[in-house]
Amino acid sequence: MPSVIRIALCQSNLVVGDLSGNVSALQARIREARERGADVALFPELSLTGYPPEDLLLKPSFVQDAAAALGEVAGAATGIVACVGVPEPVAAVSGTSGGRPAPATARLHNAAAVLADGRVAALYRKHHLPNYAVFDERRYFLPGTESLVIDLDGRRVGVTICEDIWMPGGPAEWAAVNGSAEVVVNLSASPYHRGKGREREELFAARCRDHRCFLAFCNAVGGQDELVFDGHSLVIGPDGTTLARGRPFEEDMLVADLDPTAARAQRESDPRWDRSIPGAATVRDHAPGPDAGRVSVVRLHQAPSRRPPPAPREATDALSPEAEIYRALTLGTADYIRKNGFPGAVLGLSGGIDSALALTIAADAIGPGAVTAVSMPSRYTAGMNRDDAAILARRLGTRFIELPIEELAVSYGDALTEPFAGTEPGVAEENLQARIRGNLLMALSNKFGWLVLTTGNKSEMSVGYATLYGDMAGGFAVLKDVLKTWVYRLAVWRNRDGEVIPRRIIDKPPTAELRDNQRDSDSLPPYDVLDRILEAYVEQDRSPAEIGTLGFARETVDRVVQLVDRAEYKRRQAPPGVRISTRAFGKDRRLPITNRYAPAG
Repeated sequence: MPSVIRIALCQSNLVVGDLSGNVSALQARIREARERGADVALFPELSLTGYPPEDLLLKPSFVQDAAAALGEVAGAATGIVACVGVPEPVAAVSGTSGGRPAPATARLHNAAAVLADGRVAALYRKHHLPNYAVFDERRYFLPGTESLVIDLDGRRVGVTICEDIWMPGGPAEWAAVNGSAEVVVNLSASPYHRGKGREREELFAARCRDHRCFLAFCNAVGGQDELVFDGHSLVIGPDGTTLARGRPFEEDMLVADLDPTAARAQRESDPRWDRSIPGAATVRDHAPGPDAGRVSVVRLHQAPSRRPPPAPREATDALSPEAEIYRALTLGTADYIRKNGFPGAVLGLSGGIDSALALTIAADAIGPGAVTAVSMPSRYTAGMNRDDAAILARRLGTRFIELPIEELAVSYGDALTEPFAGTEPGVAEENLQARIRGNLLMALSNKFGWLVLTTGNKSEMSVGYATLYGDMAGGFAVLKDVLKTWVYRLAVWRNRDGEVIPRRIIDKPPTAELRDNQRDSDSLPPYDVLDRILEAYVEQDRSPAEIGTLGFARETVDRVVQLVDRAEYKRRQAPPGVRISTRAFGKDRRLPITNRYAPAG
C-alpha cells in the first residue's frame, strides 16, 4: 500500500459564469496534475461556476447547466481523484438552516464534488456559510451537516470548503478526529485584503497543530468585480510548519508529497489525542466521539503508477506590504478589463500623484500599448503639471493626447450666464471643468471602446472630495480603496528600481487645479491625519468620541465624520474598484443614503 499521497493544488483564475471556459480549464489542469503523478487534484471553491456567482445561482437554468458541465469535467477524472467546487441543488429543503429559518432563496449547497473513475464519486457540502463583509452565502446556500473523508487505499483525506477551516470545530475537526483523516484539503475562494496571507497562515497553522494533520489549502486567484483573490495556496504540516506556498497573484500548480505517517506520529506523541481513553495509542483507536455520526467515509482505489519526482518547491518569501497591494491592484484592474472584453483603457492624466499612480498601474496591468492618457489642461493647470504628465506617459510608453478645455469651459460659462446671474462664482463653476473632462473621456470611450478609469483615492471618496459626473465618471476606480498616504507609499515603491513616476509629482502639494492657487489642504486636514481618522471611522467603525481619544482634535474628527456621512449618495454612484482593505466602500460598507443617525457624544 502506498504511504505518500501526492496532491496538486490547482490555483486557477476562472471566470464567473463561463461554464464552457471553466470546464476546459478544469479538464486541462486535471490532465496536467495526472501527468505530474498526483493522486488528488484540488481546485478552488465553486471553481466550476467561478466565485462568487451571486444571483446567477437564483437562475434554475444556470444551476442545470452547471450540473451538465460537472459531468463533462468528471469524464476527465480517470487515474486521479479531483475535488471541484460546484453548486448542488437541495433535493428536499428543510424548514431551518443551521438553527435559523432557511432563507426563501436558499435551495442549494455550496459543494465539493469528488470525481473519480469518470464520475461523481461523492459530494461534500460546506457547513460554515459566511454572511459578513463581502459574503452573502446564506442568501443562496443551506449548510451541510456532515464531514467527508476519502479513504484512498488507507490514506485518509478530509474535504472542507473555505470557511470550514477558518472556524473552530465543525467538518475539519470531525474529519481529523472522528474520521482519522491525516490530510485535510480545503477548496477556497478567500478574497484579498492587506495582510491576509499572514493572517491565513497563522490561523491555519493553529488548526494543523490542533488536529495534527496536514492541510492543503487551494485558493482562487484573479479579479472579480471589486474582489481580488490572491492565490497564495498553502501546504502546512501537522506541526504547523508552512511547507509550500502557491505563487501570489498568478495561476499556479503546487504539487506536494504528503506522508500520512508523519501525522500519525504527531498524534501518537500528543497527549491531547489520548484523553478520551487512557492508554489509547492513536485517534484511530478511540471510541466514537459525539460527532462520529457526522463523518461520511468514501473508499476509493487509486491504482499505483510510475510517477516523476515532484519538482523541488520551497515556501516562497512573503511580499512586502507595498508589493502585495500593488500586485492586487494590477491584477484586479487587468482582470476587470480582460474579463469584460474591453480592448484598452483611457484615463485623465493631470500631472498629480493619483492619476500618475493610476496610469502606472494600468500600464503594468494590461501593457502600455493598450492605455491612453489624456491631458486636459485648463487655465488653472500649471505648466509643470502638463510637462510631468507628458514625461510620465513617455516613460511608460502609453499613448498621450492633450485636449485643452479652456474654450469649452468658456462656452459652458456663457451658456449659464443667465441662470447664474447675480451669484458669485464658486464650486459650481469649478466643477464644470471636471465634468467637461468626464465628457471628453466618455466620448473617447464610446468611439474606441476603451474603459474609462477614474483616478480618485479612498481618502477623497470618503469625504466627498470628488465631482459627481466629473472625475467620478468612468467604469472602474483603480484607487477606490487606497488611502492617500498609501498612494504616496505605492508611488515611491514603484520607483524602487529607477524613477518612473517623476519625483516632482510625488513631492509637490496635491491640488485639484480648479481655481487659482488651490490646494487640497484648503479643504481637508493633512492626509496623514485624515487617513488615520478615516481608518478608525470607516474601517473600524469607531465612534467620534472614541476617535477623539486617539489624540485628534475633536472638531477635526466631527468635521471629517460629517463629510463622510454626507457623501454617501456620491459613493453609491461611484464605479467599482479594487478592494484591498477589510472595509471597502460597496459590498463591505452598506449604509443608507437617507440617514439622520448621529452618534451621541
